[in-house]
Order: sequence, then structure tokens, then C-alpha cells
Amino acid sequence: MRNRPSPSLQPNSSRLLSRARRAHEDGEFGRAERLYTEFLQYHPNNFDALHGLGHINYRRGRLDAALGLFQDALQCDLSRADGFASLGLVFHLLRHFERALVSFDEGLRLEPDNTELLNGRGVTLLELRRPEALKSFDRLLASAPQHRDALGNRANALLKLNRVEEALAAYERALELAPKSVALLANRAAALRRLDRPHEALMSAVSALAIKPDFAHARFVESVARLSLGDFSAGWRAYESRWHVGWLAWQRRDYGAPLWLGEQSLDGKTVLLHAEQGLGDTIQFVRYAPSLAARGAKIVLEVQPELVRLLATMPGLATVVARKEPLPRYDFHCPLLSLPLACGTTLETISAEIPYVAPGRGDVAAFTENWRARLPRQRPLVGLVWSGERSHDNDLNRSMRLATLAPIFDVPDIAFVSLQHEVRQEDTALLQSRGDVLPIGAGFKDFADTAAAIAALDAVIAVDTAVAHLAGAMGKPLFLLLPFAADFRWLRGRADSPWYPSARLFRQPQFGDWDGAVKLLRQELTQFATRRGCAA
Repeated sequence: MRNRPSPSLQPNSSRLLSRARRAHEDGEFGRAERLYTEFLQYHPNNFDALHGLGHINYRRGRLDAALGLFQDALQCDLSRADGFASLGLVFHLLRHFERALVSFDEGLRLEPDNTELLNGRGVTLLELRRPEALKSFDRLLASAPQHRDALGNRANALLKLNRVEEALAAYERALELAPKSVALLANRAAALRRLDRPHEALMSAVSALAIKPDFAHARFVESVARLSLGDFSAGWRAYESRWHVGWLAWQRRDYGAPLWLGEQSLDGKTVLLHAEQGLGDTIQFVRYAPSLAARGAKIVLEVQPELVRLLATMPGLATVVARKEPLPRYDFHCPLLSLPLACGTTLETISAEIPYVAPGRGDVAAFTENWRARLPRQRPLVGLVWSGERSHDNDLNRSMRLATLAPIFDVPDIAFVSLQHEVRQEDTALLQSRGDVLPIGAGFKDFADTAAAIAALDAVIAVDTAVAHLAGAMGKPLFLLLPFAADFRWLRGRADSPWYPSARLFRQPQFGDWDGAVKLLRQELTQFATRRGCAA
């Protein structure tokens, strides 16, 4: 602890603290910071001064400094619920969600009905994907039914829980109280998009942007609405907003070279193309690499480790590097999902030179040797993938239970194999009980193994996962099961895909109706088996 100045030199302490608070309240942060700092020279263990100084650092974006000050303040007085609210807020912003939750819970132990703590706790539970977030907002709204943040956050919780119609109604209610809230307008747009109402979603996003033109979340929702409607010109431009929203905002890197979006010549230049989102995104948009190489570029591709062996033999690539490995020198960089913008892609000019991905001959030979005796060659072989990663934002919609897919197993003259790398616990017993579905996916080391398996099959059935993209990129017949409001890349109202000519799409006829989509798939499989039988 620092030595305190002589009492005879100390100013009027209460007056100094009051001046600091007044400057803080008036938004004079520089003056308030000086006054708080001066006060703390004489009273280093004062909660209010440390807490106030912490808030100024928070407002100025100095989160690490704010965190330390809030922790120091609570060491002085552990009975202050507002201190735990502030600490939880900063932990949340630093994405330390479990620690934020502990802080909010500790504050609620002191003040069980504190609205700031209840709201913070609910928002943190949302980030942790825990359904009890809704209870936190309901508890808050029981005592403060007009609390705008809680109304909007409750709608966010409903949207996360896939209760989309309820979420939309909740957004509408919140907008009655705050009609110019850009966050509410953008979130309502996201709900409308989830209900496959892209025109209305676009109107809501544009309303938000009219109020705040640089609001990235609204611009992102605008982009996916436009792309789903086939408006690629405006959609791909707006899609650049993705780097300022969600988890991608935390993944931005300094590449030390200019971003290439189509303006500069590539002749004689080295270009780093890098994966940015999921494995399926990488497989879909790596198609642009050969066309850039044809312009005279030397292509360095940075991808997820699971894709390195598969893509190492792709034409037009000079080097394939796994993420976090050292990179060679390069002149430009471009994220893979910026390539449609950089290349001026329209709905009519999508590059669909299929196949552009193929397994290595050694991979196929090894697969054939391992599985030839167990794969029933007298019937068409169809691979299955019915669920993706649980961590995916839209997993509740895009994945299904194996039991839901079971009606297709009765289609005669087809043999099924599971390409599912990880089988969820709720599907394990059913898969083990079916002697007519051969599980081979669990043994795959990476996507080179998956590609080798797909090469040996006659078709693939999949929900919207990386395996679907892989089958499409290989030109394998693909039966793709899609939720009611599918991802923008699958457009709307189409049974085909301009990205993958070998794909046939089976969409839920209404929200959550997998049974309807599976019924249509079963009819198609029956015809597929008949055609293959005639061909044989």
C-alpha cells in the first residue's frame, strides 16, 4: 500500500469525490478520471472511487484496466451488488462467460431482485447456450414489465431456443416501447429470416440502417436476406459486415498484406486464401482458387487441419497450410467467403466446374481394401449424415434425429452406410440396432477419408453439413435435407442448387416439419433405386 500524503496536505475529501462523481455523470470523463485518481492518492481503498474509475475505463474501451479496478473495488467492500454487476459486465465483454456468471450470481445473492444483475445473468446464459436464460428475463420482467433491455433479451432467448414465432411477437412488443432501437429492428429481421420471410426481414434491417447506417448486425442480416433472394450484387457487398458481428469479430487477424477484393492484378503475385468459418464453407468456396491461379496468381491456401490432406492435391494450389502453421510470404490475402464479391459472382455466373475436389488414389485404394468385404455391392450404396456440430448457431434447425430419417430405410434395393463421424448419444441405440445401416464414419481421420468413402458410394443423403458440400464438390449425387428457412446459399423455393449441379434439395414444407421433407426424400429414393436397377 502506498504511503498516504500528510493529513495537512489533503484536500477536502468528500468535496473532491463529489466533484469526481459530478464530472462522471456529466460525461466529462477526462476530468472525472483526474479527480478520482487524485482522491485515490489519499484514500486508496475507497470502493466508490475505484468503481467510478473502473467505469470510466470501461467506457473508454480499456477493459483490462476496468477489470482490475472493479476487482480492487470489491476487495474493499464485498457487500456491493453494483460492484459484482460491473465485474460481470466486463467479464462478459472479455468473453469469460463462466466467470461473468459467477459475478452476477454473487451479486444476486446480495440483491435478489436487482434488474441489472438479472439482465446480465440472462445475457451471459444466452452466450453459454443455457436455456435457463429465459427464466432470468422472466424473473426480471415480473417486477419490471417495461424493462426494454430485458424484453429484447427475452426475445433473443426465445430465438435461441428455436421458439421463433414467440420471439417475433416479443420483438414486436419491445419495439412498441423502443420503435427506433436498431438492435431490436435487426433482431426482428433475424427472426423473420428464420421464418423464411426474407422480404420483411430486409425491410426491418433497412429500417435499422436508416437510423444507424454503420450498424453491422443489421447490415449482416440484410446481406443474408438479399443473398437468399438471389441478389448477389448487393448481398455479397453487405456480407463483408460479417467481420464486425458475432464470433467472426473475435477472429479477425492482422494479415500484414492488403485485402484483395478484385481491384488489383494478380499476375505474378502470391495470394493467401484463408478459411474463415466452417468446414463446409471452406469446401464450397475453395472452388475459386483455380480461377485465381489462371490469372497468374500463386495460391497459398490456409485451411482447417481436417481439410489439408484432401485439398493438397487440388489443381491450382501452390501450398496448403493448416491454420496456425507458419505461412510463406504473400502479396495479398482474401477470406474464402469474400471471393464471390472479389470475382463479381452473380446467380448466373456461379463457378460450377464439378468436380473440383477429389480424393487421392491412395486414399480410395486404402478405403476399398478396408471395406470391400463389408460393403454390399449388389445394391446401390447411399451414405447418410443426419446431424452436424452441436455448436453451430442453427443446429436446432439443420440437424435431425436418426429416428426421423428411419422411414427411408424401408426403401427396397438400397444399402445404407453411416458417414456420421460423431453419433450423438440419443441416436446411438437406434444405429446399433439396425443391421441394415453400416457405420463407417467413426473411423475417419479427416476429410480425405470421408472423400474416399464417398467415391465408393452411389449417392449421399445429408443435412446441411460439410459432408453435403464435399459430396457436391465431388459431383456425387446428393440428396440434401434442408430446414424451412435454409441457409442463404441454398436460395429459396428451388429443388436444385447452382453451386452443386448434382444436388437435389428437400426442404421442410413448414417450420420444423422434417417428416414432410423425409417423405419427399423417400419417394425420390424409390425412383433412384429403380433407375439404378434398370441401369444395372
